[in-house]
Amino acid sequence: MKKSLTIIICLVASLGFSSCKKFLDVKPKSVISENQLFASEIGFQQALTGVYSQLASRALYGDNLSMGFVSALAQNYAVSGAGAPFVQTRALNFSSAEVIRYTNNIWDTAYAAIAGINKILVSTEKRKDVLSATSYALIRGEALGLRAFLHFEVLRMFGPEYTAGAAIKAIPYKTTVDQYAKIPSVTSEVVTLALADLSEATDLMKDVDPVLSGSQNRRIRMNYFAVKALEARIRIYAGDKQGAFQAASLVVNSGKFPFVTPYAASSTAGYRDRLYIDEEIFCIRVRDIKNWAEQQYFRFNGSANQKLTRSTANFNTLYETAAGGATDFRFLYRIEQDGGVPFPSKFWQTYQFNTLDSDRLDQHVPAIRLSEMYYIMAEAAVTPEEGAGYLNIVRKNRALPELEAGTITQQILEKEITKEYQKEFYAEGQLFFYYKRKKITKMLFMTTEIPLSKYVLPIPESELEFNPNYN
Repeated sequence: MKKSLTIIICLVASLGFSSCKKFLDVKPKSVISENQLFASEIGFQQALTGVYSQLASRALYGDNLSMGFVSALAQNYAVSGAGAPFVQTRALNFSSAEVIRYTNNIWDTAYAAIAGINKILVSTEKRKDVLSATSYALIRGEALGLRAFLHFEVLRMFGPEYTAGAAIKAIPYKTTVDQYAKIPSVTSEVVTLALADLSEATDLMKDVDPVLSGSQNRRIRMNYFAVKALEARIRIYAGDKQGAFQAASLVVNSGKFPFVTPYAASSTAGYRDRLYIDEEIFCIRVRDIKNWAEQQYFRFNGSANQKLTRSTANFNTLYETAAGGATDFRFLYRIEQDGGVPFPSKFWQTYQFNTLDSDRLDQHVPAIRLSEMYYIMAEAAVTPEEGAGYLNIVRKNRALPELEAGTITQQILEKEITKEYQKEFYAEGQLFFYYKRKKITKMLFMTTEIPLSKYVLPIPESELEFNPNYN
């Protein structure tokens, strides 16, 4: 009996991708047989589109894993008052209905996407006959990269910090499509499995990915350089500084991701590049982001206490305006005013023009960006002076004075790297995971220290009930 692949198709249809509609009209949009879907290259592409649609949903990178839930965990916002978002999240009250709702949504959506990815991977082998050699390499490589990406996101949230928890059960690394519970892998095993997926993806994509010849469209796909950047992120998480440095430097030395220019960063509203598009190694296209990023989160209209922001004094502290940071592009052009109230405008959707999707300066959510590769290289450098040199490259391209490398110590370097993560990844969801990795017990803008256990989100009850293997 034919199985039916429903998850991917439902999402593609619900998001209204016009290129898919005619194909989906062959059968009811909620059900289409695997044989029909994977009978052609376009079917494989539509299946991948469904996975990217899940990444773009509010459950994942469209909101919760970027500007919303995870940024609130990292204390990026000061919210108060009746109806304000993320009050319990900021308080790290993991037993609250608010936090449970978010974590359940993240877990369920991530594993639904992983199930779709696994079906694609199985089908690349079963239906290799309908794919050209290049298409096979790209589709399978993307799927492997996405599988590693999503498992690592779940691990960073629900698993323990690596140095103390490498041998502790963390999350299931799902590589098959079935209804059976899988014994959770220990943290080190999740890392090993993710790196194995990335190694295969690298081999598949290294000679065929259009990103190698400069294709800008590939930044919204899990491309070859995104695979290497993710490898760097995972290796630094696991303490493999040498491996992390090698992977990050490959991306940096490619020259494919130039820093934002002063003109682009400071242009008038309709032309301003607030997301630093050319620096994005991998980003998620979120077409309807305006519905919440502007209307619910960041613009005020008289109700500032219910929106996601911080005070002017807090932003001055974050960007060190009294100590040379007042020239920082990120402060000057991405902390803007709405009715006299400062707000983070990184996701403000002001682009006014009809143009190719690849040329838009909005509707993207960064997942991995160039600056992180420099920060990883700075952290993994052999000497503090060398590390400061990599950090200074980013600082110079943000219009900040350079650190004096000759007088910097390892302790000072680590403190400066932390400040850069705080500035660079404001409202992007990366900061919480950096704090966790570095075992920082007092986040910026917190008045008290927290136990490291507060960096481990609880596994959803539905998973614990279905899967008895966590004990």
